[in-house]
Amino acid sequence: MNDRPYDGSDEYWDFFAGEAAKLNAPLYVRFAQGVKADLQLRALAAHARQGQPHANTLFATVHFLLLRGAKHRLRNFYPNLSPAVPAGDPFPSFHDFCLEHQPEIVAHLEKRVTNTNEVGRSPFLYAGFAALAKEAREPFQLIEIGPSAGLNFYWDRYGYRFLKDGQAIAAGAPDAKLVIETPLKGECVPPTGAALKIGKRLGLERDPVDLSNEDDRDWLKSLVWPDHKLRFERLELALAVNAGWPHDIRKGDAVELMADALAEMPEEGTLCVYHTMTIYQFPTEAKRALENIFTLASVRRPIYRLSLEWMDRAYPLALAHYRDGAVTTRTLGFCGPQGSWLEWRGLAAE
Repeated sequence: MNDRPYDGSDEYWDFFAGEAAKLNAPLYVRFAQGVKADLQLRALAAHARQGQPHANTLFATVHFLLLRGAKHRLRNFYPNLSPAVPAGDPFPSFHDFCLEHQPEIVAHLEKRVTNTNEVGRSPFLYAGFAALAKEAREPFQLIEIGPSAGLNFYWDRYGYRFLKDGQAIAAGAPDAKLVIETPLKGECVPPTGAALKIGKRLGLERDPVDLSNEDDRDWLKSLVWPDHKLRFERLELALAVNAGWPHDIRKGDAVELMADALAEMPEEGTLCVYHTMTIYQFPTEAKRALENIFTLASVRRPIYRLSLEWMDRAYPLALAHYRDGAVTTRTLGFCGPQGSWLEWRGLAAE
């Protein structure tokens, strides 16, 4: 596996621009290209907290200030904020805005982290756990690493429409207030008929987001890329739906909290850990520590681990099974990291 670059190098800005292009986000493609060639803005982005991606945090901070009403011509270039985006290069306006608001931007960069809560990833979780239900006992006892605000905490309570060959395949909760559409690539269709049973839910989050706090809610919104208007609409509805649901999310380091969390999960059913676009930000030592915890704990009780992370320049949906101190891993499919598509592969062994 190749570690994702975060050091603010030329490689990092090239990488981000390439990912933004793949994800149809031309505004952030241009910003990344511009920042790469601008030493002032690269130095500004370097105020991000250690381990945080410079582009995501800088761009989200600027977005946050605009969402909060900052007056500047830059606003006109944001598709989610302007009814008609003008022609021309948006980067000069971005550059001027950053210099004009430098103290505010630095304060946000030093405080915030990219705990994006993309509810568009919940269809991947539903498909993965529906597949797991074919071989594991329910209820599932769930631990989520990095739940942020917990919008993927209740993935089983949403409705889904998997789109293939002009047809919509319904799945998930039939009476859900939030229904998420996901285009399918390839020939396979994920399991869709499962009414899954969930036992205990527990989240482990270093920087939890308080849904009752307006600043936290606006920060979540600012992490959505401005070119992705549908994601804004989906996030707004997810925030409203989740407002009345309890979220047992513990603040702290997942590595430090994990052993105790595993030990307290009910014995009934199957113990499952899951995470989406979280572990890729962990230092190598923390990743190894988690792997060791799961391996050791599996001597007493089997553990499944469902994950969507950046790996080898792709986004695989992977299912690991820890049992008797050993682990086997299968790739269930490949995904658009922000919920834009799913290429399902199924439970075939690697």
